[in-house]
Amino acid sequence: MLRNALREDALTSGPEGYELRIGLPWIRSMPLSCILGLSLTLAGWSPAAVRVRLGNRTVRTDELSAEPGWWFIQDRLVLVFPAGGFSSGDDVHDVAVDFELMIPYLSGGAAGPLVLPFHLEASLRTSQEVLEGVSRDVA
Repeated sequence: MLRNALREDALTSGPEGYELRIGLPWIRSMPLSCILGLSLTLAGWSPAAVRVRLGNRTVRTDELSAEPGWWFIQDRLVLVFPAGGFSSGDDVHDVAVDFELMIPYLSGGAAGPLVLPFHLEASLRTSQEVLEGVSRDVA
C-alpha cells in the first residue's frame, strides 16, 4: 500500500509553486474528513502554507475535516505549496508526508474509531508534468 503512495512523478512545479500528489495508502476509498494532521517536509524544509487542491479550489489541511468529498483509492491527493525555502533544480529531494487516517468502520477501543499513523517518504526529482496513467486528482 505504501509503495505506490509517492510515485516518481509525484512532485511537480508550476507557476504558483509546487504540487505533491500522494496516493491513498489504504485498502478502501475514504472520506476526506478522515485525514488528520497532514504535514509535509521537503529537503528539510516544512512549508507552512500547505493547501489541498480539490477540483478548482484549495483548502487548508485543517479544513479537510469539514469536506464532504472522498479520496478514492485510485486518485491522488494534491498538496499545493509556494516555492518558499525549497529549490527544485535537477537534484533529488527527500520528501516526507505524515498524517493520520481515521478508519470510521473499525473500532479503536473506547476512544472511538481506529486512527492509523502514516509516514510516506521518497527521494523525488521535480517534474514539469504528471505522467499519464490511470489515476486522477481528487476532485
